[in-house]
Amino acid sequence: MSDPRALQFGEQKPGLDYQDRPCAFGVLPRDGKIACVQVDRGEGSYFDLPGGAIDGGETEAEALVREFAEETGLTVRAGETFAWAGQYFQKSDGQPVNNLAAFVTADAVGEDPSAKVEEDHELVWLDPHDALAKLRHDAHAWAVAAWLRRGKRG
Repeated sequence: MSDPRALQFGEQKPGLDYQDRPCAFGVLPRDGKIACVQVDRGEGSYFDLPGGAIDGGETEAEALVREFAEETGLTVRAGETFAWAGQYFQKSDGQPVNNLAAFVTADAVGEDPSAKVEEDHELVWLDPHDALAKLRHDAHAWAVAAWLRRGKRG
């Protein structure tokens, strides 16, 4: 899961107990853009890479496939894990966590609209350079930059 080479982003707020939260997020290219999710929180809406927490005995790849389906309705195949990073933040419910994220390349293999269960998530395709500025988490922007520097375009 977590890698000792991982970078750490965000700052811990004093008095909060941040729980480690293993996660997997994906970079899925299509026609020069990458898949992102716009999460509707009213005035606090934001963009993330598709993905999320690793549940129970899931692998990074299994979590990525499940999260992509739940958030976007896309069926994906997980590729190479190319980066790891931590991100301190508070979830929408206020819970302080440190996302210990694996960043994984992904390929779309189909669509299953019935698998999309997160109604407040909308699939959007962003130019990777625009995503650098729009993604909520610094760790996500850093991962997109690392992916771009590897010459992966899709």
